This record gives sequence, C-alpha cells and structure tokens, in this order.
Amino acid sequence: MNEWDLQHNIRRVQERLSQAAERAGRNVRDIRLVAVTKTVPVERIQQALALGIKEIGENRVQEARAKFEVIGPKVLWHMVGHLQRNKVKYAVGMFDMIQSLDTLALAREIHRRALSRNRRVPVLIEVNTSGETTKFGCSPGEALELARQVDDLSGLELQGFMTIAVLSEDMHKVRDCFKRLREIYETARQQQWQRAHIQVLSMGMTHDFEIAIEEGATMVRLGTAIFGPRQT
Repeated sequence: MNEWDLQHNIRRVQERLSQAAERAGRNVRDIRLVAVTKTVPVERIQQALALGIKEIGENRVQEARAKFEVIGPKVLWHMVGHLQRNKVKYAVGMFDMIQSLDTLALAREIHRRALSRNRRVPVLIEVNTSGETTKFGCSPGEALELARQVDDLSGLELQGFMTIAVLSEDMHKVRDCFKRLREIYETARQQQWQRAHIQVLSMGMTHDFEIAIEEGATMVRLGTAIFGPRQT
C-alpha cells in the first residue's frame, strides 16, 4: 500500500463515519476513531499520523513497545488486545487507555503499577456480549459489579465499556451484541461513582462499525479499513 492508498482509505473511513452518524442523528465529532495498528510497520503508522490519525490501538504489549520507542507519546495509545498480568508493568508506562480490563485481578495489578508511577490509568471494561468462549471479557451480568470494584481502585479511572461483536453475516446478531453493551453503558451512566467518568462506548470494527455507530458507539476501532488486509 502506498501513501495515496492510505490517504484514500482514511478519507473513505471518515466519509463512512459521517454517513453512519448522520443516519443515526448523531454528530460525527462525538465519535472517536482508533486506528488499530497490529502488524502495521512504524513507517506506515507515521504516515497515518501525518494524515490526521490521532489515536492508535495495539493488541500486543511487546509489539507496542518496539513502536513506542520510535513514535513516542505524540499520539494517544490504546491497549485493545488481551492484557496479561505479567505485561501490565510495561502497559502502564505506554498506554493512555487500557480497553481490555476484564477481571478484578487484572484491575488490581494495573492499580498497583499505576500507583508506582503516580498516575491514574483510564480503563474500559471489556464485556463478552457474544457469549463466545473464544473471546475474552467478563459476562454482561458481571460487568456492573466489576465496574463497582474498579471504581474502588484509586489508580484507575473507569471511562466506559468495550466489546467485540460476534463475527457473523447475520447483522441482527451483531446488532444484538452492541445493544447489550449499550444497555450496560446507559445503566452505568445513571449511577453514582467515586472516580469513574462513564463516557466511552467502544464498539465497532471494520466489518461492523456503522451498525455500532447506529447503536451509540462513541469510539470505533478500525484496522483493515485504514491499513488494508493485515500482514501475518
């Protein structure tokens, strides 16, 4: 992919974001775009930043560390993949937001590492709305209780929820995943919190982000739509 292709893809994504927002009666400025850069070379990421990308998402801490050494903090970094507890010490030093918090044990480790760096780490709770055993995330029924437990930890700032919808050609099943998370999000927004500021509903990827926007997503995570098919 050359720079023109990347520019074309970003422009097309922005058009689709605007069209989906308009259909939903929403302002596209209320929807944040995270460009998922798993397996994307540093040079290509830097080109995307020059073309206006402001937030990137990485799936693996080790890969992110190598890129962070080159790119640094001039862009907002999101951890969007499963986070192992033994990698938290590195994650807390790099990421502006951890989107894949799904257990109290992981929350406590992030909290401990955050305090050692004198910072509060913005986090999202990942919810497995599809019920698939191959996906990470707490169950929908556990999400609000986990949110209350996270809110007790001073090293964390809970900002919302994240999900990965079922990969299916049946868009009704996909939409149901997003509706389920939105219900959790709306319930959480009505509650009183010590530290949490519930404002992020992260859902929607390349194949389903327009449906996610229709269902209220405030953040979408797009890789293939921007960078093309992923290199293995």
